[in-house]
Amino acid sequence: MSSSTERSRAAGTDQADRSAVSTGSYVYGIVPVDVEIDDARGVGDPPGQVKLIRHNEIAALVSEVATNRPLGKPQDLKAHQQLLDAAAAEVPVLPLRFGAVMASEESVVDELLAPHHDAFLAGLKELEGRAEYVIKGRYVERAILAEVLAENSEAAGLREEIVGKPEDATWDARIRLGEVINQSVEAKRDADTQAMIEALVPRCVAIAVREPTHEQDAVHLAVLVETGRQDELEQALDEFAGQWEGRVDLRLIGPLAAYDFVMTPQQEQEGE
Repeated sequence: MSSSTERSRAAGTDQADRSAVSTGSYVYGIVPVDVEIDDARGVGDPPGQVKLIRHNEIAALVSEVATNRPLGKPQDLKAHQQLLDAAAAEVPVLPLRFGAVMASEESVVDELLAPHHDAFLAGLKELEGRAEYVIKGRYVERAILAEVLAENSEAAGLREEIVGKPEDATWDARIRLGEVINQSVEAKRDADTQAMIEALVPRCVAIAVREPTHEQDAVHLAVLVETGRQDELEQALDEFAGQWEGRVDLRLIGPLAAYDFVMTPQQEQEGE
């Protein structure tokens, strides 16, 4: 059983350890200076209180984080994205990449806001009244396979060759069939993506093609849209959903922070 003196020493050690933990300023993104934020929490364990660091006409969304705790847990990335997307639904936001930590609030001003003030301000003005949306379409497996077999004679022949036969005896044919199907799906993805881009160009400020996240992806686009034209975007997607019923499942995600359409000066430097 420990004495009261030993407990006091232990408590003092714990307190000293906590006070010795250094912290930094985690930066989520840049917003106009006149923005106000409600009670919001960000990355970290426990999640840090989000606040604004203002400089002239812009401000940084930040929270305090312990620098001895590595970031990268799924909940950290989720918190980063949720905070930026929630802000983007209300005001223009220039998102920073996940994991941007600066030494102090003073360094946020001196090294980030002040040197890049005019570029940040111009970027925010360009995003005024606009938001990003992501369009994801995935082929219905049975439907797209039937389509490929109906259109590609080689695929149909290979399919007939392997039906009802042992896997070992038809290994080469199965490998080739997989290659032919993948090539056909890629060609269909390119064609369907181009068709959607052509339909959306009149309704969008900008369109970016994202890499597929699944072998059965039909389309994966990021679009920058005037907030007043969201109904037009939804109408266009409804038309595609009707054309592709039973063939492609479509989803519209957003509004989101404009990850695909802005690059902060800090990100430009990282990419050099």
